[in-house]
Amino acid sequence: MRKSATNDDVLSTREAAERLGVALRTVQLWVEAGVLPAWKTAGGHRRISRQAVERLMGQRRMALSDDSTHQPALAQVDARLRVMVVEDEPELLRLFVMMIDSWELPVIVTPAASGFEALLLIGQQRPDLLMTDLNMPGMDGFKMIASLRTVASACDDMEIVVVTALTTEEIGRRGGLPDGVRVFRKPLPFDELASLMRGLTTSLAPVT
Repeated sequence: MRKSATNDDVLSTREAAERLGVALRTVQLWVEAGVLPAWKTAGGHRRISRQAVERLMGQRRMALSDDSTHQPALAQVDARLRVMVVEDEPELLRLFVMMIDSWELPVIVTPAASGFEALLLIGQQRPDLLMTDLNMPGMDGFKMIASLRTVASACDDMEIVVVTALTTEEIGRRGGLPDGVRVFRKPLPFDELASLMRGLTTSLAPVT
């Protein structure tokens, strides 16, 4: 006979948020996207296993540790455009980061190798611009963007740019993209991306 979960084995979404050190909205996003498994009680309240939360804490520590070399002091972060690049091909991801760094713009670049890793980091980094591929194993760009647009109201102001080899027809057959998402075609259109970033950085308010 399977043992039922005790109160010590499960957490509410608010308790999980406190444990993970993120906003309640971020936990709701992770639950809706399938990053954090949860179920509903008879009363309609979400419950999350403590084991799943502990596992996610370890994954977040690894993701943030891998990203630490790209993060400046906090005072600088507030003065710069926060950009997250999501690409599952390591060489392309490195190329993206190298090219963006070469433009010498006031930006902070956070790389992510999958939609799953991006969702782990977005709640922490709150990027101004998200650049992502669509075809990725596991959680692809379609599901990640849909989760951000339908659940995370805190991300409504985030600019989303897709860089893909898919045609308009292929994107449509896979459910399409939300309004406001820009689409750039591969091969990588670095001139257009640089122009977009320059425009976004000029809109940043100066830090006093």
